[in-house]
Amino acid sequence: MSENNDKKIKYTGINKLFRNDNMQILHDSMRDGTIKEFIADWKWIFSFSKKYRWIVVFYALVGILNSTMSIGTSYVGRIMINIIVEKQQEKLWILIAAMVGMLILSLVFSSLSSYINARISIYVNNDMQASIFERIMDARWKELSNYPSGDLLNRFNGDVGTISSNAISWIPNLLVNIYTFIVTLVVLWRMDFGMALIAFISAPFLLGLSRFIMRRMKEYRKRVLELNSQMMSFEVETFYNFEMIKSFGIFGYYSRKLKSWQQKYKNYNLDYNKFQIKSNILLTLVSTIVSFTAFGYCLYRLWTGQILYGDMTFFLQQRTALSTRFNNLVGTIPGMINSAVSAHRVRELMELPREEHDPDRVTYLEERTGKGIKVHVNDVTFGYDERANVYEHSNLQVASGEMVALMAESGGGKTTLIRLLLGMLEPDNGKVTLQSGSGEEFPVNSDLRKFFAYVPQGNTMFSGTIAENMRMVNEEATDEDVINALKTACAWDFVEHLPEGINSKLGERGRGLSEGQAQRISIARALLRNAPILLLDEATSALDRDTEEQVLHNVMSSHPDRLIILSTHRPAALKLCNRIYKISGGKISETTIEEALEMQSVLADKDASSVHGVNYDKLMKPMGPQDNSESDGNNEEGWWNS
Repeated sequence: MSENNDKKIKYTGINKLFRNDNMQILHDSMRDGTIKEFIADWKWIFSFSKKYRWIVVFYALVGILNSTMSIGTSYVGRIMINIIVEKQQEKLWILIAAMVGMLILSLVFSSLSSYINARISIYVNNDMQASIFERIMDARWKELSNYPSGDLLNRFNGDVGTISSNAISWIPNLLVNIYTFIVTLVVLWRMDFGMALIAFISAPFLLGLSRFIMRRMKEYRKRVLELNSQMMSFEVETFYNFEMIKSFGIFGYYSRKLKSWQQKYKNYNLDYNKFQIKSNILLTLVSTIVSFTAFGYCLYRLWTGQILYGDMTFFLQQRTALSTRFNNLVGTIPGMINSAVSAHRVRELMELPREEHDPDRVTYLEERTGKGIKVHVNDVTFGYDERANVYEHSNLQVASGEMVALMAESGGGKTTLIRLLLGMLEPDNGKVTLQSGSGEEFPVNSDLRKFFAYVPQGNTMFSGTIAENMRMVNEEATDEDVINALKTACAWDFVEHLPEGINSKLGERGRGLSEGQAQRISIARALLRNAPILLLDEATSALDRDTEEQVLHNVMSSHPDRLIILSTHRPAALKLCNRIYKISGGKISETTIEEALEMQSVLADKDASSVHGVNYDKLMKPMGPQDNSESDGNNEEGWWNS
């Protein structure tokens, strides 16, 4: 409300004479593109429901038949009252039978309509969620990472639910209401011109008023949805970091933040509610004026003997029905607006740039991986924004059978490089490619990730069994394959002692495992993928030195031709690498083991800093929360053994 009050309104046209703010707002709303946006959003909604069009038609026909039965029942009631008043009872039983029959049919049609609406709404909701889920999963990471997890969840569930609840029923309900309104108006017109005229003349005013309400309600609805997404993001982040909050004893701080968000949410919703109340009061007042005018007119006609008592009863019933149907027509506007706003929010996700796909290249490269594979970073320049580049004209080459290490200050670009290798980010200049043994080069894309196995920082376990966590990267893997991968990653030592072995269940984020155990299972999962390239991003940070060395030895010996890129600061891991690269000043350069150990010592004593003063790997936050904490590796016991 404040937006329009805060800025000066410029009066145009005939409103220069009246200088009425509401009239000007109504006039401006007809020119601001609101209707065009609304139509575009609903065209998108219809794209999901069009395959149910014949069911929608049937649903509309059922609604029309139900409405017809209701009008017919009222008309038969009118005749019955007139017969009883005039004591003409010859046709009374026939009319009673007709009324009972129409009531039963009306009940059947009403129940059938409700069932169809519920069933198809579920279908549309599932179709829409499945389509949106696929598009989210296929969206480019850089653009998608701008949306907080809570906002994605709110759009995926709340907005889709709003759309699906109206996608099927909106047009049939609109048609039924229009049909009932017209039929009722025609019946009244044939019986009494004055009654029909009284009901009809209010329509243009209510229609113009509803257009103004449509624009304002859309603005309020959008604000409420945006705030709801922000609140959900805060809640997700808070519960995700619950352990840290308790350990610092700062629950009071987060409690105050929650109350602050609740206050904003309350204010927004109360403003929205006030506007709805004012709109409803205005519409109700107009409808009431129409109703009382019709009631007074009926009393006059009855007093003068121009109609019978049954006619008056029918008039009053249909006057109420006409008012109700007109209110229903106006009442479709909030649902239409809410669906349009939700559709606009969901369309933003659907229109995100998609990742590049080239399955033919995957097949071609797959046929030639027996000769080895190379990773090339050729003259790459990349920056998340205009502040500074993470890389400038940087190069890196790694071939099958090599294990190389990456070293950098915290936030210096190690994880960014891995994202470039996986095709999640695209370089501003230069190229990142995979090269087959015969020399062909292929720019990395989402399909070429098939050749990578990745172990990111932190705990990446999901709820479910250990076997389910493992098989998500290789659904065809046997129990023997799973166990062999666990043995290679030094994880079988503790998994075999769990209550149900590989079928032991984990809680959310692998609850029940220590950080070291979770890391070893993550490494085992990557090995089970059996990809020729293995990326380890601080993947052994929670392991003790002996376990780390044993895991890396096993990984190298299990597949000598595997290409391994290891992001680490650990001296034990550095000594096992063929080559070591350091990332500094936006450049990737090879270094010696002595220089690497000296650099590791400096980094261990230095607070986390970043190249050019920017922590690049934190500029682009991941879609979901990540635990990047490191432990000393001493706590190797999960709760099963406690």
